[in-house]
Amino acid sequence: MHRVEDIIAIFNDTFFASFNTKLVKGENEPIYLPANGDVEHHRIIFAHGYYASALHEIAHWCVAGAERRLLEDFGYWYEPDGRTAEQQALFEKVEIKPQAIEWGLCVAADKKFRVSADNLNGAEPDYERFQSSVFEQVKIYLSVGFPSRAVKLMEALSAFYQTKTPMTEQDFIRVAK
Repeated sequence: MHRVEDIIAIFNDTFFASFNTKLVKGENEPIYLPANGDVEHHRIIFAHGYYASALHEIAHWCVAGAERRLLEDFGYWYEPDGRTAEQQALFEKVEIKPQAIEWGLCVAADKKFRVSADNLNGAEPDYERFQSSVFEQVKIYLSVGFPSRAVKLMEALSAFYQTKTPMTEQDFIRVAK
């Protein structure tokens, strides 16, 4: 069973002391908010209490460098649902690395993974092509190593959910929907 309370505790226990960052259950759209005059720590706020949203937002945090972690939503642009084919292609291009990391977090937590093209009211995404692109990035990460924060969280998730490490391509295929 994948409870949001567990991922919040695992993330916060793993990163709060070293990165001054907390994972927070949100009610609406997800967002990353850096520390400011009102709140002394950075916050990864995930949508509607969904475990999958938490993993997705954490994956973006794992990709973001130190300077981007000082910017709201890491300074990324976000074109909302309803993107044109060209906008969708750009969206998918910047989502490949975070979604490859998210897939790794899912393997570590023994949770099903599905790529998210996130464009219900716009150009029809090619899910198979997009998933193939994300899987190619997974294979690169398996070869050269995932980013260090992703590795640290995968290790914590593996310990909590009693999953095996190291991960193989077959483990990624097993959790794909």
